[in-house]
Amino acid sequence: MSGARLDLDPQDAARDLASLVLTVVELLRQLMERQAIRRIDQGGLGEEQEERLGTALMLLDRRMTEMCAAHGLRREDLGLDLGPLGTLLADDGW
Repeated sequence: MSGARLDLDPQDAARDLASLVLTVVELLRQLMERQAIRRIDQGGLGEEQEERLGTALMLLDRRMTEMCAAHGLRREDLGLDLGPLGTLLADDGW
């Protein structure tokens, strides 16, 4: 491709990197939340442990929203297109 130039905007690159990192963090947060709910449903935690876990998950959720906002992103902006497998972090209720 003679004469073709790759025009990269550093701001876009930084935002894309932040989006990727926050997507991975959000995936881990969701997995932790699902595991905690399973443990609560199975009765494997005491009342105090459930309370602390619930508080920690709420704080993580709030912090995730703050981190997205700091990078000009919304939670809905996060995710990766996995082709035929669908989208990572798709809101499918699992």
